Amino acid sequence: MTISPQTLAQLTRFDTPTICNVIELFDIRPRNRGYMDGRIKCNFPELPPIVGFACTASFRSDVPPAGGDAYGSIGAQLEQFARLPGPAIVVFQDLDDPPAAAVFGEVMCSTYQGFGSVGLVTNGAGRDLEQVRALKYPVFTGSTICSHGYCHMLHLGLPVRVGGLMVNQGDLLHADANGVTNIPIEIAGEVAEVAGDFLAAEELVMRYAKSPGDKSVARYNELRKEFQSMVAALTKRVAKR
Repeated sequence: MTISPQTLAQLTRFDTPTICNVIELFDIRPRNRGYMDGRIKCNFPELPPIVGFACTASFRSDVPPAGGDAYGSIGAQLEQFARLPGPAIVVFQDLDDPPAAAVFGEVMCSTYQGFGSVGLVTNGAGRDLEQVRALKYPVFTGSTICSHGYCHMLHLGLPVRVGGLMVNQGDLLHADANGVTNIPIEIAGEVAEVAGDFLAAEELVMRYAKSPGDKSVARYNELRKEFQSMVAALTKRVAKR
């Protein structure tokens, strides 16, 4: 299924929690599925949301590779970027438990960014974080380690499990300071269209809560009911898809 650059750009206007809230309206999956857990941390929360397609790989660094060097598979990985339907988000599953060394550093992130990647996610570790921050290249990691050890990739393009989420090559991901979620591709366009209306519904309550002066629980409850009515209308709207 093709997703237009306009839809991808529209999705980046919203934070990841809002995207998760809107996905719930479609009742397409359980509410406790589809996103990475708290083990995966955003390293640069000041950067805006990213949206892209997963380019998957597995990784080890605790033993030397059978052949080649640390960067021997990057060329093949970069070739996969061009086969994705949009910008790549590199997703590494570190198979060492616990992680023995960094999955990435400045060289790898500069290379990925130069070939159009918009971010990287791993359950493993990162390093060169100040240099990567200067690139404004978003990374999401499980830890930080200063050395690259015997880093090498074991496979490219196969399903990986990161932060409790199974990620397939080409999955659509949305990520920001709050974490990482996938977006079912078949509803991505509608999620982009509905997100603004969902925020407008939330604003009814938020505007009152943030306003100066005295407030009443009765008025708050009225606004909550209005919000719930608007969300119910949005849910009915997406159910007609």
